[in-house]
Formats: sequence, structure tokens, C-alpha cells
Amino acid sequence: MNKGKSIMLQGTASSVGKSLLTAALCRIFHQEGYRVAPFKSQNMALNSFITEEGLEMGRAQVFQAEAAGIKPSAKMNPILLKPTGDSYAQVIVKGKVYKNMTAVEYHEFKPQLREMIKEVYDGLINSNDIVVIEGAGSPAEINLRDKDIVNMGMAEIADSPVILIGDIDKGGVFASIYGTVMLLTEEERKRIKGVIINKFRGDKRILEPGLKMLEDLTGIPVIGVIPYGDLNIEDEDSVTQRFTRESNKEGKVIVEVIQLPHISNFTDFHVFETLPDVYLRYITSGDRVGNPDLLIIPGSKNTIADLKYLRESGLEKEILRAYEEGSNVFGICGGYQILGQKIKDPLGVESSITEIKGLGLLDVETIFEGEKVTTQVEGRVTFEDEGLMKHCKNTSIKGYEIHMGRTKLGKDVEALVTIDKKLGETVAYKDGAVDKEGRVFGTYLHGIFDEVAFTQRMISNILTKKGLTPSATQPMTFEEFKNKEYDKLAKLVKENLDMNKIYEIMEE
Repeated sequence: MNKGKSIMLQGTASSVGKSLLTAALCRIFHQEGYRVAPFKSQNMALNSFITEEGLEMGRAQVFQAEAAGIKPSAKMNPILLKPTGDSYAQVIVKGKVYKNMTAVEYHEFKPQLREMIKEVYDGLINSNDIVVIEGAGSPAEINLRDKDIVNMGMAEIADSPVILIGDIDKGGVFASIYGTVMLLTEEERKRIKGVIINKFRGDKRILEPGLKMLEDLTGIPVIGVIPYGDLNIEDEDSVTQRFTRESNKEGKVIVEVIQLPHISNFTDFHVFETLPDVYLRYITSGDRVGNPDLLIIPGSKNTIADLKYLRESGLEKEILRAYEEGSNVFGICGGYQILGQKIKDPLGVESSITEIKGLGLLDVETIFEGEKVTTQVEGRVTFEDEGLMKHCKNTSIKGYEIHMGRTKLGKDVEALVTIDKKLGETVAYKDGAVDKEGRVFGTYLHGIFDEVAFTQRMISNILTKKGLTPSATQPMTFEEFKNKEYDKLAKLVKENLDMNKIYEIMEE
């Protein structure tokens, strides 16, 4: 194969499986010896990641890069939109915050981004054998077509063939595929070289007459029918079903995570689904907090609004009740800020509310500033007691920070960790806070639980306190677990997709 081929996956709607199938192709091409990279020109997600260079990008392209066996780069996702409300979003360009815009403002701004996208994409395709491009939503959003930079507009920039994906699990897959194709222009239809039916359950023989009729109607071959698989791979964003499911109900350690309206980086908790002793549950609107061993308040893209939500929904009282009844409480980033005494926003970074009272479980105060912190860090746990953090001192941790706030510690807390490296440079500063009883914890480090040695030690401490014995199963590192799942995904797709046709399409 010559250098610099591309294939683009578009869908009939959001959540049809574009992100996972992009990861699958990245893994398959990587397994077959090609240099491959994912690319999505524009991603809308609250779930983001910080690269080694301190640049911000969407998490979908992170797990796709992992599947491709390469390090994530903001070049794989040059535009990231982080919604801050119903009609506003923070616009991140090439890994750095550009400004907040309304939906209308951004739509008018998009044509100015076209040349930048082309430049970034050209750099990626010139340094790889294959680039797998992911679209967003549907190419049949005809009201947005004139300024499109992520679906057919991106296919034109890359001059790439397109595979169209339909989700049969939702019902109406033939209508959605046919309707999508028919709403495109003739030139756009010519770009679609194949169709994939995704999330199939049942006997494929029953489906085959419909596949033949669809091919006759559209003139486009169906090149794969991908069944549901038993996979545990992080989702792109909170539009998925992750919050409605529970993992491992037989787990002896109960971990509950509050689903905030503006929850960000919920992938911080994916690791708990891989641990045999843990039962993970998300607390959604209308749920009651139980009596968990560990109650987590996650990150937030709008901390003040989510704090108000906790107060108005009654979840604040539920959290305080669980704490009083013995639950350990852990806050990540925005959740850490919420656990404090006060949050101040004098510059109006998040809202017109200049000061709001926190939950008061940690003696800290946060003030929002104009400059956003985006960094990767490494360090070690420096707090230790006889409770949750027993034998945790000097355990290595790493993660990344994405926040506008600076948090000041009071006299009734001490730091949780010491940071030794920041973006690869040697540093020495403290992060996080722990209360005097050693039961309330806060940190700015997304990904802190991914260090399985640290997390497993906490779980073991909880089991010991309950008079239980940890599982004899030795947990894999989180990286090992993810690679096993990427291989399972690749095997599933390879067995049900005409890969020879994929290569033929790229050669055309």
C-alpha cells in the first residue's frame, strides 16, 4: 500500500458506533503492520484529555490512538467543543482555549477553520500509512451542510472515501440508511463506498433479504454486519448508556458516582468496572445515595451550576447523610471544589454568581481565574493513615489536570499527593486535600484511579475494614486490560467486516 491512504466512517445519527468502529479499524491496521492514526476534525464532548504537550483533546481520539498503538496528539482532534450550557460552548482549537461561543456564532465561524483543519490533516496523513477519519452525528443534517467541516465537508477536504454506519438496535435501520443517502447530493453519494450495519442481535440469515434490497435501492454494497459484543471500552461521552448500567453486582465494595448534569471525564471511573471486588453504580436524577464504601463527586464543566443542582435536587443532603453514616467521600477536580467551604468566581468565568457555599466537607476554598490549567503530571501519595489510605504512602500516581480554579487549603486539611513531574519537567508541589478524619479526599488529578496499584490498595483497605478477604484474582494494569479489550474489538469486527473490500476502497 502506498503512503497516506484514508477511510472515513460516517453515521446515520449520533451513537451508532462510529467511535468504536474507528478504534476497531485502527487496531486492525496496527495489527497488520501499518502506521495508522485516528482523526476527527471536530468533537463535541465534555470528556477530554491532556496530551504530553499540555494540549486538550477529546477522549474518543485518545482511545482510538491507544488502539492504534500510538500516543494521543491534539492533531487527531483539532477542534473540541465543550458545552457550558444549552446554547454555549467553550471552543478549543489545536488544544488551546479559543473563546466561548453561542451555537450561531460558532456556525458562522466554522468556514474560517477549514484551512487549519486541512493543514493539520495533511500533516497527519503525510506521516502515516493510513488515517481513519470519524465523522460526527449525521451527514444528512442539511441545515448545517453549507458550512460543514466534520462530515462530507471533511471528506472533501481529505478527498476520502466514506463508509456509512447504521444502528440496527434502534430500529428503522434500512430507512435511516436509505434516507441519509437520499438526502445527500449526487457528488456526496458517490463518496459512500460501503455500508455497515452495527449492533446486530440474532440470526443474520433473516436480515439478508433486507440487505439485498438496500443494496438495490442505493447501489451501495453492505460490507459488514457487526454483532453486539461483550466489550468494556470507554465510551465517547455521557450520551451513552454507561450511567444507566451497573457493573458487577456481586462486588463486595460499593462505589457510587454522582452523575452531575455537566459531568466531565467520567472515564476516571472506568477502572472500577475492571476490578473483581467492586460494584460500581451511578447516581442519576431521582436516585437516592445508598451507603457506599466510596462516594465520588466527579469533575464538572460547570461546577457552580452542578453545585446548585446538588442543593436543589436534595442530593447535597444525601451526600452529607452518607458521610455521617460512614461513607468515604472523594472529589475529582470540580467535585473537589464542590466539597470545599466556598467557590468564588469574581471574573464571571462560569456564571454571574460571584460566590457560593460548598458542601463544607473539606477546609478549602476555590477561586476561579481566567487562565485554564492543562497539564500532565506524575507524583506520589504523601498522605497516610489507618483508614482508606493505609499503606498508600509513596504509591506512584499520575494523571492530568484541566481546571480554571485554584484551591487554597485551610488549617484542618493536609495535602493528598506530591507532584514530582509536570509535562516531563521536575517540579515539587502539593495537590489535593484530606480532612482530619481521613474520610474526605479531593484532588485535581483526572486519571488518578487508573493507577491500579493505588486503587487496589484502597479497595483492599475497605475489604479489610469490613472483615472480608480481597479477591484472589490479581488485577491487570489498566493498560493491559484496555489492550485486551481492543484486541477483542478488532477480532469481532474483523470476523464480520469485509476487510478486503476496505483495502480495495482505500486503493481506489
